[in-house]
Amino acid sequence: MALSLLLVEDNERTRTQILNILQKSEFHITVAIDGLDALNQARMRCFDVVLLDHKMPLMDGLTLLKNLRDEPLYANTPLLFMTTDEPKQISKKAERLGANVVLGKPLDADLLLTKLRHFARDRVVA
Repeated sequence: MALSLLLVEDNERTRTQILNILQKSEFHITVAIDGLDALNQARMRCFDVVLLDHKMPLMDGLTLLKNLRDEPLYANTPLLFMTTDEPKQISKKAERLGANVVLGKPLDADLLLTKLRHFARDRVVA
């Protein structure tokens, strides 16, 4: 059974680029177009990994991180946070709110796939 990943990205072009990278992963991908959409989907279904954007309409990524961590089903779910800001500047706050990893955009495809393989292996073992 494939693991599930929720991709949260409001920019259509960026979302398409990320989906092209994710085609090389073993995850079944579901897309949310903003933070509120993501939170609603996450409450209806439990995802194995969430890959979320920082700056989005309706609910930004930092607020989404906090809200996901407040959901019992997402207490231990890997949350990968993407930002166009300098990752070092935002990582402390993002990690405090629940991010497992902070990735700079544009994404390094190899790094993203390596992180996802790591979390997939951990989810399968658990």
